[in-house]
Amino acid sequence: MVPVFARRLCDDAAVFPPGLAPLAEAVPAHAAHRAGPYGDLVGPLVIAEPALAELGPLLTVPHRLELAVTAPHGPGQMASAAESARRLPVELAAVEVAVPAGMEVPEFVTALDRACAAAPATTVYVEVPRDERRGEVIAELKASGHRAKFRTGGVKAELYPDERELAAAIVAVAQAHVPFKATAGLHHAVRNTDARTGFEQHGFLNLLVATAAALDGAAEADLVGLLAERDKDTVAETVRGLGEDRAEAVRGMFVSFGTCSITEPLAELVDMGLVPASIAPGSIAHGEGATA
Repeated sequence: MVPVFARRLCDDAAVFPPGLAPLAEAVPAHAAHRAGPYGDLVGPLVIAEPALAELGPLLTVPHRLELAVTAPHGPGQMASAAESARRLPVELAAVEVAVPAGMEVPEFVTALDRACAAAPATTVYVEVPRDERRGEVIAELKASGHRAKFRTGGVKAELYPDERELAAAIVAVAQAHVPFKATAGLHHAVRNTDARTGFEQHGFLNLLVATAAALDGAAEADLVGLLAERDKDTVAETVRGLGEDRAEAVRGMFVSFGTCSITEPLAELVDMGLVPASIAPGSIAHGEGATA
């Protein structure tokens, strides 16, 4: 059984870097993940809006495919995504919309409101820009009921926010009661230095415990320490200490994170004793699922 803190924690972003799985492989692999004993760990399959045009011939699974669609060029892609989804046996669970560089927040909000009319029942995540617009965007999300998306890494070192920047962002959404998801760079459960690139990478469980602290009213400086914690036992003990009710409340704020692998985070959670090995594939359950 997947514990409360981990249910639907991992959005399947297999087609994005660094995984870059072909869509023809990602769709059946996603179906297999969802059908497995650890299926409750897995959220929607994440694809970019242009990929919807390639999806139809691949939908041979018996159940409707749950999708989160990214709109990297802004709200203008939302209408196209909604129209494409209506023609396919899919559930458009969420649209993740970027704020285009140089676009002022009022202009973006007007365009987003217009685009939402094309997909009124779809959850909208707005990728919060890492510049002076952040506070204004979060205020608009609080007013509209939309959710936030934070980019926590990427293929270049500068795409990783440091602990202070990420702590400030988490405190801001917690105080505004705006749920968020995270994407990119969360390759491990706990804070680490990537051996291949040397990049300082956030841990997805560090984000979880930092969010819990923010909901308790902790200061940014306290969150900085939680985000910087590298000891797996310390982080695991904090996660266990949340309990089911508290974990459910925290996950209501930190909704999910995008990962290009489902089995790698599962393997780390098993290794940390936070998820039972009985629900993991045999190779992970027998200690062969170490992450790269």
